[in-house]
Amino acid sequence: MIAAVKARQFDVGMDGITITEERAKEVDFSIPYLRSEQFMLVRANEDRFSTPEEFKANPKLLIGSQAGTTNFYAAVYNVLDGDEKNPRIIIFETFGASVQALIKGDGDMVLMDKTSSAGYIGANPDKLKLIGDPLAGEDFGFIFTPKSDLRASFDQAISSMNQDGFLDHLSNRWFFLFNASAK
Repeated sequence: MIAAVKARQFDVGMDGITITEERAKEVDFSIPYLRSEQFMLVRANEDRFSTPEEFKANPKLLIGSQAGTTNFYAAVYNVLDGDEKNPRIIIFETFGASVQALIKGDGDMVLMDKTSSAGYIGANPDKLKLIGDPLAGEDFGFIFTPKSDLRASFDQAISSMNQDGFLDHLSNRWFFLFNASAK
């Protein structure tokens, strides 16, 4: 999507695009509309650890992750030892596969953002829970062709919705309520 917006195939792009300095050299970003933070998703009966330090200290514990994702890098650098080939990380093709392995006991933790975790916990309320504080975070923004006239209007709208609480309302309504049509 970044390449397509940079090439002016589209005027704007948005789909959980993390704001980074490297990407900002290619496209212009709006101010953040959402902050995604990574938490430890574990089985509901987990009591062997509650912090990344306790997890790291137990060499028998395994993390399920999808390679190349924020969750993977948070696991490597915020929980383990910085070695991307650490054998304590089990690589899966999807987040869903890593969560299913966790439920089955084929791993001990998956790092996942709060929103996605809420969906998995909602589908498996007696099997999963979140523990600890956020281990990593990233801001998402709209992307624009460089020097786009649209950016200022988007920034103004995002700022207004943030100030009056409407962004929080949308997040709660669409990501955390069981009945998304509820008011």
